[in-house]
Amino acid sequence: MNRVAAGFTETLRAVFSDRYAVVTLVGAVVLYSFFYPVAYRHQVASQYPVLVVDQDRSPMSRALVRKVSAVRAVRIAGDALSMKEAQRRVARGEAEGILVIEEGLHREILRGGQGRLALFGSGALLGRGAAVLEGLGDAAAAFGRDAAMAQARFAGVPAAPPVQLVTRPLFNIREGYGSAIVPGVAQLIVQQTLLIGMLVLAGTRRERMGRLAFSRPGLLGIAAAFALIGMCSTLYYNGFVMWMQDYPRGGNPPGILLGAGLYIAAVVAFALFIGSFFRTRERPFQLLTVTSLPLFFLSGLSWPAVAMPQPLAWLARLVPSTPGINAMVKLNQMGASVAEASPELCNLLALTLLYGALAAWRYRPKRGSRTPDGAPVPAQPRP
Repeated sequence: MNRVAAGFTETLRAVFSDRYAVVTLVGAVVLYSFFYPVAYRHQVASQYPVLVVDQDRSPMSRALVRKVSAVRAVRIAGDALSMKEAQRRVARGEAEGILVIEEGLHREILRGGQGRLALFGSGALLGRGAAVLEGLGDAAAAFGRDAAMAQARFAGVPAAPPVQLVTRPLFNIREGYGSAIVPGVAQLIVQQTLLIGMLVLAGTRRERMGRLAFSRPGLLGIAAAFALIGMCSTLYYNGFVMWMQDYPRGGNPPGILLGAGLYIAAVVAFALFIGSFFRTRERPFQLLTVTSLPLFFLSGLSWPAVAMPQPLAWLARLVPSTPGINAMVKLNQMGASVAEASPELCNLLALTLLYGALAAWRYRPKRGSRTPDGAPVPAQPRP
C-alpha cells in the first residue's frame, strides 16, 4: 500500500511541476470546453439568404413566398428578374439558393393540375446548400398541402387532411449540430488530452533515465494518479460543460459514473502501454494531432459503424474512445440503462485488462534489480 501511495503522490508532483503537462491535462481541457462549442452556438442552420424568381406573379405565387419566409432555415434576400440574374448574384455570394416559380402555377393548380417549381442550392458550401434546399423543400411541401386542400374545398370534398404528422425528437430536442456533435467530441478531448499529458511525461522520463521500470504497486499508484485527473476532466465535461452549453445531459447519473470510471481506466491503461514506446517528449504531439479526427470517425457517432468495413470496425474497438464515446452518449444524452450500454462497458473493461497487463509487462523491472516504493529507476538494457 505504501508503494501505491508513493507512486500516486510522485506522479501528481511530476505532473504539476511540468508546465507542458499542466497545460495539456488542465489548461487544454478548460480551453476546449469554452472554445470548441462556439462553432455550434447557433445549433441549427438558419436565415440563409435565397432569391426568388417569380415568373407567375399571382396571388398563389405570393402565398408560396410567404411560406418560404416562415421557414427558419432561409430568408428572402430579394427578387430576381431572370434565372441568369439570380445565378450571377449567387456567384457573387449574395445568396445561397434560388426559388424559381414558373409561369402558370396559379392556373394549373386551379385547373386541378400540378404547378412547377425549381429549387437550386449553391454548391460552394455543401452544408449550407443542403440546408437551403431542405428549407425550400419544406416550404414547398406545406404550400402543396394547402393547395390540395383548396382544390378539395373547390370540388366540394372535405378539406381536412386525413393524416396529421407530428414529429418529436427524443434526445436532441433542438435538432442542432452542437447537441449531436459536441457530447461525443467531449469524450475524445478527454482521451486525447490525457494521452498527450501521460505520453509527454513518459517521454521526458525516458529521455532522462533510459528504459523505465516500475514495481506493480508503483505502476498502480501512477495509474491511480492519472485516473484521478481523467475523472475530473470527464465529469467536468459531462456535468458542468453540458449544463453551461445547455446540451442534453443527466440521463443516467449512476451509469455516467460507472461509464466514466471504466472509460478513464481504459484510457490510462492504453496510455501507459503506448507510452512505453516513446523516447522523446515531442513525439506524442505529432502523433495525436493527426489521429484525433480519424478516431472520431471510427467511433461510429458521425459515420455509422454498420457502413464501415468489418475489419476496420473491429480495429476501432481496440481504441478506448470508440466504446467510450458511445457509452457516455448513451448514458448521459440518451438516458440509457447500464444494461443497454453493456456492450460498450464490457468493451472498456476488456481494454482496461488487456492494456493494463501489457503495461505491467512493458514496465517490469529487470530480474534482480530493485525499485523504490513507486519510484522509477533506470534498468540496464537487456542483452
